Amino acid sequence: MRIGFAAPVSGSWATRPNLVRVARRAEELGYHSLWTFQRLLAPLDASWGEPYRSVHDPVVTLSYLAGVTRRIRLGVAVLNLPFFSPVLLAKQLATLDIVSEGRLDVGLGIGWSAEEFAAVGVDPRGRGRRAEEFVAALRTLWTDDEVEHEGEFYRVPRTRMEPKPVQRPHPPILLGAKAEPALRRAGRIADGWISSSSADLSTIGDSIALIRAAAAEAGRDAVRLRFVCRGPVRVRAAGARDRRPLTGSFDEIRGDLAVLADQGVTEVFVDLNFDPEIGSPDADPEESMRRAELALTELAPSQEPNQLAASSR
Repeated sequence: MRIGFAAPVSGSWATRPNLVRVARRAEELGYHSLWTFQRLLAPLDASWGEPYRSVHDPVVTLSYLAGVTRRIRLGVAVLNLPFFSPVLLAKQLATLDIVSEGRLDVGLGIGWSAEEFAAVGVDPRGRGRRAEEFVAALRTLWTDDEVEHEGEFYRVPRTRMEPKPVQRPHPPILLGAKAEPALRRAGRIADGWISSSSADLSTIGDSIALIRAAAAEAGRDAVRLRFVCRGPVRVRAAGARDRRPLTGSFDEIRGDLAVLADQGVTEVFVDLNFDPEIGSPDADPEESMRRAELALTELAPSQEPNQLAASSR
């Protein structure tokens, strides 16, 4: 199981110097990937939670990180596809794949915020059908020399889109999903799946099994699919009663990572943005970075094999 780390994109610690420090330190320590997420708006009553109050744009952030790193992969978990046209997003992400020299992982979701759908002028009904058509249009734009698409939601007249992405046939497309129809869609049409911040990590294997079954039913090779877990890590005192996975001491968290691997997760990324003590506009940015530096070191992939094996015995 590969280990990634989320860039500081939410709250007071999401600054340019901290982005550079986290990205370069993660690369030095052997992390496989850096991740961002999207949020356009936030409610006035902060009812969505601290991580959503102040969030940087993920595509702009990854474009910047592409210039300050050399090896580490760059992912977004996720872009809400109804908020874009396929042509615009295809152009932006192809360019990002080029400037990062083929390091992009594309996570796409269907969105859930009524306020954001209203703000972008998109009807949330039919999001599942929209997702299937959007992914098909993206692949056409990224792979065909002559592009043409005519569908229920999108139309692309007979044209060309150049340049193409560096990765062939295109950057991996990973779908964020939680409901059963969306999980099955990931198995049918995507290169993999990304779990949500609210996923029950104790039963994540059930979702993975459902996706694998849907892929097999569609005649696809389920072994080739990627299963990426957002890891909302919260470092706390050890031994808490009714402890949630990835909350607790570093030893406890390492043990949880071993359990995720046993359930079929192929990659997990440590996301401190979803710790309200770190990813909040009201958090002390210096303290957030101190805790991030410690987490980067303690959970580094270079320590993962022996420590995870020890934790699972």
